[in-house]
Amino acid sequence: MDLLVSVGHFVAPSKENPQDSEISVKGLRDKGNLMTNTTKNSHICDVCNLVFSSKQSLLKHLQVHSTQQNCVCNECGRIFSERKNLLQHLRVHTVEKTFICDVCGKSFKYLQSLKSHFHTHTKEKPYACDVCSKTFAQVTNLKSHLRIHTKEKPYVCEVCSTAFNSKNSLKRHFRIHTKERPFVCEVCGKAFVQSGNLKSHLLTHSKVKPHACEVCSKTFSQRGHLKSHLLTHSKEKPHNGEVCSKTFARSGDLKSHLVTHSTEKPYACEVCSKTFAHIGHLKSHSLTHLKEKPYTCEVCSKTFAQSYYLKSHLLTHSKEKPHACEVCGKTFIQRSILTTHLRVHTKEKPYICHVCGKAFSDRRNLKRHYRIHS
Repeated sequence: MDLLVSVGHFVAPSKENPQDSEISVKGLRDKGNLMTNTTKNSHICDVCNLVFSSKQSLLKHLQVHSTQQNCVCNECGRIFSERKNLLQHLRVHTVEKTFICDVCGKSFKYLQSLKSHFHTHTKEKPYACDVCSKTFAQVTNLKSHLRIHTKEKPYVCEVCSTAFNSKNSLKRHFRIHTKERPFVCEVCGKAFVQSGNLKSHLLTHSKVKPHACEVCSKTFSQRGHLKSHLLTHSKEKPHNGEVCSKTFARSGDLKSHLVTHSTEKPYACEVCSKTFAHIGHLKSHSLTHLKEKPYTCEVCSKTFAQSYYLKSHLLTHSKEKPHACEVCGKTFIQRSILTTHLRVHTKEKPYICHVCGKAFSDRRNLKRHYRIHS
């Protein structure tokens, strides 16, 4: 009882409300057959004292006690090996949550659930995986984790039959089908399927970037962005295109590159109808219609629509050229200029004239060429 006092408190049954008593907790309603009070017409089970409204209901209930190895919950059909386990389980079907956490006020039906929950406040993780030694605050989390090693996926989606190793994973997945996005940003109203995605998104409003690169100290708001960035230091380029066999460190870079081989430009400006291959290029272009240039150079006071352009511009004052060609060693102020230069070595000419079929390594050269046809 001392431990209970340290983690939470117990709500005692109310004397004023007989339905809160221990007997009435046991006297659970079985679709109208169980009664909370005894009357002269009541039918009482001699084994567990449950009260029924009819003799037929009592006889059906007595089947639970027919053998010690067959205790069935009349509410959900779950079977227990011992009657005491069944009686404890029956509380699941009531609304009472008598064990309350003194830290956050969350309530639980079982003392053990409260004790397990309390580990989330103490940061204690007493449950360790025997396979990989990873530790968890709650035993249910450990059980879900163990299925990663056993490859067991008992939770199956009724819509698409995709299987998952935990009930929570299935719940999150099911929102794909229901289109439900319950986690809403209070700042901009954007909604998310998972609470973790909302937490990551909120960092974009706070400007906090807690994830720092150990190599170059560049910071990121999300761990995933940091992982993607680290590939630029490893020199690994596992993503290669099928058209020109060029390799990339990130899958996103490969997708952007593949557009250069396609003539498709699916992103159109709503103001002037100009089309773009990348949505990022459309966003940048849209600012030209707003005429807003909130980013100002502290050296020459020149203004820019995007922070990226300001950063590139600042290099013209520092004379720094951080982007070097790995083939010939030539350096450039901007990465995009280096990308264009590399085509001198690869002989790649992704920009093709739709009129005569002539190819160019630089988009600007293609634009100048089009004037011949116009």
